[in-house]
Amino acid sequence: MEALHNTDVKLLAFDLLSLTSSSSNPNAVCRRGTLLPSRVETLGVVTSRDHKPDRFLRFTLDDGTGCIPCVLWLNQLTSPYFSRRSPPDVRVIAEAARNFATLIQIGVSARVRGKVTFYRGKLQLTVSNVFIERDPNAEILHWLQCIRLARKCYDIVPDSQPVNKKAKN
Repeated sequence: MEALHNTDVKLLAFDLLSLTSSSSNPNAVCRRGTLLPSRVETLGVVTSRDHKPDRFLRFTLDDGTGCIPCVLWLNQLTSPYFSRRSPPDVRVIAEAARNFATLIQIGVSARVRGKVTFYRGKLQLTVSNVFIERDPNAEILHWLQCIRLARKCYDIVPDSQPVNKKAKN
């Protein structure tokens, strides 16, 4: 996981929904036995939207491999979680979240970044960033990048012992 530190891992819904929480590292999740950072990026079409003003926006992203439940918190100005941060910083975060909430509409193609969290035992993506994709090729490119990253980075299991490639006769 060292090489992936402070990285948003690109995942398709199929892989994202199979993640489990890591008991050894609160900032990581497990994918097929491999530790990954819990910060992810995904892309899909918004298929549902439940907005509670000044509280949260729940929505679902569908990328063709599955539907990802997402939550965008909108309670930064009233939440005790933000009480230790500087008020100007909290206002900037709250304004960004409100802007993101207006972008999330049913039928739009959205690239979201956030942290994998578990609520009542179910996986969800706690969103920190939203970008609306207008390029019709973005979803295919995302799929290809996810497949390539899975093969070249995420599925590599570190060797526990070096293998001696020269056979002794």
